[in-house]
Amino acid sequence: MKPYWLPACQQHWGGVDVLVNNAGVASAGRIEKEPIDNWLRLLDINTLGVVRGCKVFAPALKAQGGGQLVNIASIAGIASVPKMSSYNASKAAVVSLSETLRAELSPDGIGVTVVCPHLFRTGLLDSMVNNNDRTKAGIGKTMDASPLSAADIAQMICRAVQKNTFMLLPHRATHWMWWLKRLSPSLDRWLSARLA
Repeated sequence: MKPYWLPACQQHWGGVDVLVNNAGVASAGRIEKEPIDNWLRLLDINTLGVVRGCKVFAPALKAQGGGQLVNIASIAGIASVPKMSSYNASKAAVVSLSETLRAELSPDGIGVTVVCPHLFRTGLLDSMVNNNDRTKAGIGKTMDASPLSAADIAQMICRAVQKNTFMLLPHRATHWMWWLKRLSPSLDRWLSARLA
């Protein structure tokens, strides 16, 4: 059964060229303190929200001969931060899903881009289920210090879609984190342990 809005997209715009799956809520806490309900909420929104979008639109993109799926993950999906296991895991699943779909859908002319930004000014804090004011303040401070805005990242996504780039790491810091994890896993683990 097709969702009611899919025919509307086809009727009003003649199809969908680019789908941006942007779902994100956050939670923070040590594994022994993080309630399972928080895990279920984050996985349902952050991961399955993206799965649902891809599942519904992939057949439509195939039928029209191509398009692009853009899945918004996070640097947390590839460079995990302590005390945020549910968020990290939910975003890592988006990275893995995107990698899988890029290979799976490429023969149908469908590109996949996964976006892994660092923290920047968004409404993420408003959705955070953690009541730790110190944690929220730290995240808010990092967001405010970001040199990039949502508009900056949107422009980068447009360029990535035009080039069919797989992974977009918008912030300079995300490049360092990505390469550090690959070049020196032991140093990456040591630095992560110091944040715990």
